Amino acid sequence: MDGTPTNEDPIAIFEAWMAEAAKTEPNDPNAVCLATATPDGFPSARMVLLKGVDARGFVFYTNLESRKGSELAANPNAALCFHWKTLARSVRVEGAVERVTDGEADAYYASRARTSRLGAWASKQSRPLESRFALEKAVAEYGLKYAVGEIPRPPHWSGFRVLPRRIELWRDMPFRLHERRVFHRDGTGWRIETLYP
Repeated sequence: MDGTPTNEDPIAIFEAWMAEAAKTEPNDPNAVCLATATPDGFPSARMVLLKGVDARGFVFYTNLESRKGSELAANPNAALCFHWKTLARSVRVEGAVERVTDGEADAYYASRARTSRLGAWASKQSRPLESRFALEKAVAEYGLKYAVGEIPRPPHWSGFRVLPRRIELWRDMPFRLHERRVFHRDGTGWRIETLYP
């Protein structure tokens, strides 16, 4: 099994685990720690919400002018780490990052609550906030500006897709002898190995 090609699909396994987590996790089963780095390798991590997964990769949305957006523009590589305590499982994903299409970003943005769409306009994400009142005032101003009709997606707001080259599926086992299976992208398929815990 170590280092050999496999017909197992780690993304399909992830989707099954996510479906289980949706039934057991009390809050945000799609919460994931996103790690990015500057071009010189200085890392930063924060929680985001996964908004899509398919054979191409794992999708989240953000302000492109935020710290994560700026770091991904300069160094388009990232890592994700999911942890579902109720299932005693975690998943690590590493890979290059690409922007989603405008169509994908438009569709997801349109699905958001109205106040969340206004917030995307009002928030200067990751930059200093002088007061809570300033943020609430900006939301109210955009609410007036877009009082009638659709709220367009801001040009500085879109999504990223992490294109997995490595996926680790981790399961808690007795006596800390955990199960660690790592899938490495190998052309159009996957190569799998098992790691010591």
